[in-house]
Amino acid sequence: MRELALNILDIAENSLSAGAKRIEISVAADYAKDWLTIRIQDDGCGMDEEMLARVSDPFTTTRTTRKVGMGIPLFKFSAESAGGKFSIRSEKGKGTCTQAEYQISHVDRMPLGDFGGVILQLVTMNPGVEFYVQATDGTNTGILDTREVREILGSEISLSAAEVRMFLKEYIQENLVDIFGGRI
Repeated sequence: MRELALNILDIAENSLSAGAKRIEISVAADYAKDWLTIRIQDDGCGMDEEMLARVSDPFTTTRTTRKVGMGIPLFKFSAESAGGKFSIRSEKGKGTCTQAEYQISHVDRMPLGDFGGVILQLVTMNPGVEFYVQATDGTNTGILDTREVREILGSEISLSAAEVRMFLKEYIQENLVDIFGGRI
């Protein structure tokens, strides 16, 4: 993967496959400490200790269509190869939290990429899932909470409606420019 947003998409898709009804995604930059943290947390089915111990192995997957699962190993590799660290916590029946940390200035840190497009895709294509997305640089913070958006829209208007999708696209992009300004 050439951008961190694709790692986020892959982990969020794992959350959806695990039956998550609420997914929290956070991207936090601390320029003074030269650190970027990405966290994805869900309320899906979670993993038992045995699976959790093996999940970073690319030859461990729950898929039946192929015997290789690269999402978590690639996310871990991207963090560790950019001077950062990776962690994953999970409890069967309660969900999973995946976190990757990066040294912002590290030559091998991939760019964040189209984070806004990934969030727009996740939110509009998964109407039965609540998303809470936060982006911050410590000074500026943007939040997208689909519960609040649905409350404003009412039950008759879908998040995937063309007008809503356009609004969300602009809202997300404006916030990301205000917060990160292309620095990550």
